[in-house]
Amino acid sequence: MVTRERPTLEAVARRAGVSRATVSRVVNGSTTVAASIRDAVNQAVEELGYVPNQAARSLVTQRTESIALILPETASRVFSDDMFFPAVIRGVSTELEAADKQLVLMMAGSAASHDRVERYAMAGHVDGVMFASMHGADPLPGKLARLGIPVVCSGRPMSPAGNTVPYVDVDHFGGVAAAVRHLVGAGRRRIATIAGPQDMIAGVDRLAGYRAVLTEAGLPEHVTTGDFTRESGEQAMQRLLTEDPELDAVFVASDLMAHGALQALRERGRRVPLDVAVIGFDDFEIARYSDPPLTTVRQPIVDMGRTMAKLMLTLVDDPTEVAAPVVLPTELVLRDSA
Repeated sequence: MVTRERPTLEAVARRAGVSRATVSRVVNGSTTVAASIRDAVNQAVEELGYVPNQAARSLVTQRTESIALILPETASRVFSDDMFFPAVIRGVSTELEAADKQLVLMMAGSAASHDRVERYAMAGHVDGVMFASMHGADPLPGKLARLGIPVVCSGRPMSPAGNTVPYVDVDHFGGVAAAVRHLVGAGRRRIATIAGPQDMIAGVDRLAGYRAVLTEAGLPEHVTTGDFTRESGEQAMQRLLTEDPELDAVFVASDLMAHGALQALRERGRRVPLDVAVIGFDDFEIARYSDPPLTTVRQPIVDMGRTMAKLMLTLVDDPTEVAAPVVLPTELVLRDSA
């Protein structure tokens, strides 16, 4: 069997009738080469089927053409039925693919994996790092940013050291406030909430939106928490009903938890929305097919991923760029559960 040799930079130079250095400048995107020469090189590249050596190209450009998306979660959580992660990844990958960049997906759900991710990013294997689903005051985004690595976060960082890191978020507070005002306006007076984890900015801001409206309306709080999973929503709803059987509404900080809450209400014989109105947050597909269909706060997760990637590409192209935070709007979607 005859093995065809891979075309070299020298072969392209001979075909185009130019120097090797000129070919190198063209394939690395230099704009200083005359159009006629650039066309000749590109034609030779196409005729020979030349593919640039990425390792050698990186030495010239100081770029890996790769962007990391770090999810501080375990693999079992990322690949569960929580649609947040696929939606973020879809938005990010759409933009990076259009820019001919490689997405490197990394999970850091343990101390050991967190350290591994930190070493990988600091070793220069990627041109920038995006974080999504962050827990607590993680110092890593701020640490990488101080080293000159472009960093973008999904959600406002909780760490004071991360406050200078650009982020893309949604209006959690405003979305929840609109949902709870809807319940108050419908005459509900014993309104509970199943809040999200309080080591995540989404959990903190959604609980704050709930509390602000109840204070405004002069109504008592009924608060318990879950971890954004279906099971935690069911368990939390059972606790709320035990503590106050007369509850007439509940705002749930995620659609998956709301789905679990609906199951608990059915088991206790509560009719939705006649006895208890339920509102979730996300507007995942599960909301439309719940029984009854779930009123929820829509957050544009795919757009959030795309916006993160666009912001990252801007920072990679110009590290001196000062990127302002981006907060995307939410929308209350009314269905049968409220």
